[in-house]
Amino acid sequence: MEMLLMGAVISMFGLAVTCLAFGAATREEPAVAAAAAAAQEKVVVKAATANARFFAGAPARPVMDYNRVPIEALLLQIENHVRLEQAAAECFLESPNATLLHSRTVSTLVN
Repeated sequence: MEMLLMGAVISMFGLAVTCLAFGAATREEPAVAAAAAAAQEKVVVKAATANARFFAGAPARPVMDYNRVPIEALLLQIENHVRLEQAAAECFLESPNATLLHSRTVSTLVN
Protein backbone atom coordinates (compact mmCIF):
# COMPACT_ATOMS: atom_id res chain seq x y z
CA MET A 1 0.00 0.00 0.00
CA GLU A 2 2.88 2.34 0.79
CA MET A 3 4.39 1.76 -2.69
CA LEU A 4 1.09 2.61 -4.35
CA LEU A 5 0.81 5.79 -2.31
CA MET A 6 4.42 6.72 -3.13
CA GLY A 7 3.76 6.17 -6.85
CA ALA A 8 0.68 8.39 -6.72
CA VAL A 9 2.57 11.18 -4.90
CA ILE A 10 5.46 11.07 -7.38
CA SER A 11 3.00 11.12 -10.29
CA MET A 12 1.22 14.17 -8.88
CA PHE A 13 4.59 15.90 -8.33
CA GLY A 14 5.58 15.16 -11.94
CA LEU A 15 2.25 16.50 -13.18
CA ALA A 16 2.71 19.69 -11.18
CA VAL A 17 6.22 20.23 -12.58
CA THR A 18 4.93 19.61 -16.10
CA CYS A 19 2.10 22.11 -15.64
CA LEU A 20 4.50 24.76 -14.35
CA ALA A 21 6.87 24.22 -17.27
CA PHE A 22 4.00 24.38 -19.77
CA GLY A 23 2.66 27.56 -18.19
CA ALA A 24 6.08 29.20 -18.32
CA ALA A 25 6.56 28.20 -21.95
CA THR A 26 3.21 29.55 -23.14
CA ARG A 27 3.28 32.86 -21.30
CA GLU A 28 2.98 35.71 -23.85
CA GLU A 29 3.82 38.88 -21.92
CA PRO A 30 7.63 38.42 -21.63
CA ALA A 31 7.77 37.03 -25.14
CA VAL A 32 6.26 40.22 -26.62
CA ALA A 33 8.69 42.42 -24.72
CA ALA A 34 11.63 40.21 -25.71
CA ALA A 35 10.52 40.23 -29.35
CA ALA A 36 10.30 44.03 -29.37
CA ALA A 37 13.77 44.33 -27.81
CA ALA A 38 15.19 41.84 -30.29
CA ALA A 39 13.62 43.70 -33.23
CA GLN A 40 15.08 47.00 -32.02
CA GLU A 41 18.51 45.36 -31.61
CA LYS A 42 18.32 43.90 -35.12
CA VAL A 43 17.58 47.34 -36.56
CA VAL A 44 20.63 48.80 -34.80
CA VAL A 45 22.88 45.95 -35.94
CA LYS A 46 21.48 46.12 -39.46
CA ALA A 47 22.13 49.85 -39.67
CA ALA A 48 25.70 49.42 -38.44
CA THR A 49 26.53 46.67 -40.92
CA ALA A 50 24.71 48.06 -43.95
CA ASN A 51 27.84 49.62 -45.44
CA ALA A 52 30.31 46.94 -44.37
CA ARG A 53 31.51 44.61 -47.14
CA PHE A 54 33.16 41.63 -45.54
CA PHE A 55 32.78 39.28 -48.50
CA ALA A 56 33.84 40.36 -51.94
CA GLY A 57 31.90 39.41 -55.03
CA ALA A 58 32.28 35.88 -56.35
CA PRO A 59 35.21 35.57 -58.77
CA ALA A 60 34.43 34.65 -62.34
CA ARG A 61 34.91 30.94 -62.93
CA PRO A 62 36.78 29.97 -66.07
CA VAL A 63 34.77 28.04 -68.64
CA MET A 64 36.38 24.72 -69.51
CA ASP A 65 35.50 23.98 -73.10
CA TYR A 66 38.00 21.16 -73.57
CA ASN A 67 36.06 18.78 -71.29
CA ARG A 68 32.76 19.19 -73.09
CA VAL A 69 31.36 16.25 -75.03
CA PRO A 70 29.31 17.06 -78.13
CA ILE A 71 25.59 16.50 -77.71
CA GLU A 72 25.53 14.29 -80.81
CA ALA A 73 27.92 11.82 -79.17
CA LEU A 74 25.74 11.65 -76.07
CA LEU A 75 22.62 11.13 -78.16
CA LEU A 76 24.29 8.30 -80.08
CA GLN A 77 25.29 6.59 -76.83
CA ILE A 78 21.75 6.88 -75.48
CA GLU A 79 20.22 5.56 -78.71
CA ASN A 80 22.65 2.61 -78.70
CA HIS A 81 21.78 1.88 -75.07
CA VAL A 82 18.04 1.97 -75.82
CA ARG A 83 18.48 -0.38 -78.78
CA LEU A 84 20.45 -2.87 -76.67
CA GLU A 85 17.86 -2.74 -73.88
CA GLN A 86 15.01 -3.29 -76.34
CA ALA A 87 16.85 -6.25 -77.84
CA ALA A 88 17.37 -7.73 -74.38
CA ALA A 89 13.68 -7.27 -73.59
CA GLU A 90 12.63 -8.95 -76.85
CA CYS A 91 15.02 -11.83 -76.13
CA PHE A 92 13.50 -12.26 -72.68
CA LEU A 93 9.96 -12.16 -74.04
CA GLU A 94 10.78 -14.88 -76.58
CA SER A 95 12.11 -17.25 -73.93
CA PRO A 96 11.62 -16.09 -70.32
CA ASN A 97 14.50 -17.25 -68.17
CA ALA A 98 15.73 -16.14 -64.74
CA THR A 99 19.34 -15.98 -65.93
CA LEU A 100 18.39 -13.45 -68.61
CA LEU A 101 16.91 -11.18 -65.94
CA HIS A 102 20.07 -11.10 -63.85
CA SER A 103 22.69 -11.01 -66.62
CA ARG A 104 24.69 -7.90 -67.45
CA THR A 105 23.96 -5.93 -70.59
CA VAL A 106 26.43 -5.18 -73.35
CA SER A 107 25.71 -1.45 -73.04
CA THR A 108 28.42 0.87 -71.72
CA LEU A 109 25.80 2.84 -69.78
CA VAL A 110 24.84 1.50 -66.37
CA ASN A 111 21.11 1.02 -65.90
